[in-house]
Amino acid sequence: MSLLQKPVCAQAALASIGRALEWSRASGKAEARHESATGSVAGLTPRQHQVLALVLAGQPSKMIAATLGISQRTVENHRSAIMRKTGARSLPGLTRLALAATTNAQSWPL
Repeated sequence: MSLLQKPVCAQAALASIGRALEWSRASGKAEARHESATGSVAGLTPRQHQVLALVLAGQPSKMIAATLGISQRTVENHRSAIMRKTGARSLPGLTRLALAATTNAQSWPL
């Protein structure tokens, strides 16, 4: 955030207003991404949330199955349902979506 000292130069004032508008646009986009991602993740079942957390922790399906006491095939079915419900096309995309769902968009730096 920058402060303007009097007397204000017109060019400095316009530049400051431009930065404020750009920050406002970026903040609005971030908030929209956050709300969309939160909605996508909210549609998951409790078990899918567990699987998602372990996937994001980097665990392979075999380890997730052992941790949760379910079959590897069931884990793969949950992973598939998670990808379908969230609209993620890849693991990095799923990671970005999960991060957007947990990030407070209001904390973006100026």
